[in-house]
Amino acid sequence: MSRSLRILLLGDGGSFHIDRCLSELRAQGQIVELCSLEPGPAVDRLLDRKGVLKQLHYTLACPQLLSIINEFNPDVIFAHYATGYGHLASKLTEKSIIPYLLSLWGSDILLVPHKSPLHRKKAELALSRAAHVIADSEYLLEAAAKISEFRTGSVIPWGVESKYLNLYDESKTLSDPLKVIVPRAHEAVYENLFIVETLAELVASGAIELTFPSFGSLYESFKQRADAVTLGRVRYYDKMPRAAFLSFFSQQDVALSNSSSDSSPVSLIEAMGFGLIPVARKIPGVLEWLTPENGYLYESGDSNALRNIIERISSGEDADIARRKVNRDRVLSQARFEQNIAQQIDIMRAVLAGGTR
Repeated sequence: MSRSLRILLLGDGGSFHIDRCLSELRAQGQIVELCSLEPGPAVDRLLDRKGVLKQLHYTLACPQLLSIINEFNPDVIFAHYATGYGHLASKLTEKSIIPYLLSLWGSDILLVPHKSPLHRKKAELALSRAAHVIADSEYLLEAAAKISEFRTGSVIPWGVESKYLNLYDESKTLSDPLKVIVPRAHEAVYENLFIVETLAELVASGAIELTFPSFGSLYESFKQRADAVTLGRVRYYDKMPRAAFLSFFSQQDVALSNSSSDSSPVSLIEAMGFGLIPVARKIPGVLEWLTPENGYLYESGDSNALRNIIERISSGEDADIARRKVNRDRVLSQARFEQNIAQQIDIMRAVLAGGTR
């Protein structure tokens, strides 16, 4: 049996994805400490924010993190998000020989590097100095390669924990009215207003139930407009623990996303695993999981196409039982979270065996 790895995890302490990663690494026998600039219940070492400029917080945290490295003596560093903790990990290489793996999250490659030359430089350093780069889609890995060359890379999705996959109900039939959920917060990148304006008549008439989250920086303005065009019939859900949310999510019929930028969305994979019918705006990031054969795609801004898709699903004229089975089987074979984390651990061991340290 292989000895436990000592892993220093760098990531947002308030992110449930980081919490999931940390918990599963430990469940698989690894010794892990989470260091973060953001507080959270799972954070082992809270890094100090030094200086006025937020952009410099990562760089200025290097001395403190080096002290933690000397104390914890990790085998490997696992940094999440290229332009933040990936950049911090890249600066550590100037003082430390500990190798780091870099996990890409999507916007850190697809959006942030295009904000300014400084943001791009941060991404370049994080990619070029990483011992291995992990992305959740080929599309994201290829986009990263256009920013900077890196040593090696792998595609590993953010899958679903096996215990939650039991929420799938093979005998489930479509609700009447059809239950459509949009599991994306109200932020500019997700363009939720397009959905509610497109489906307003169906919602107002009671032909479908449309549910959105009650959070995000644009929530208040969204709710005001949504209530106006649907006669106040849009539904909302509050933030809840993961188990409670996934139970609620699994009871819906359709998972819908109008994101303008994505890698392989976690919510899409969850929807496929639970047997929901996936519907998404046609963008490169979703095409590795969603095709016309296993779900529904519409072109950006095509409100007629989106409305027709929802009406078609609601009518029951398509054999969506077959689609649900195909999607479920793919998640079981490729996107069990435990297997995905095990793949990451194997990569860490390979990096160490290869003499990177």
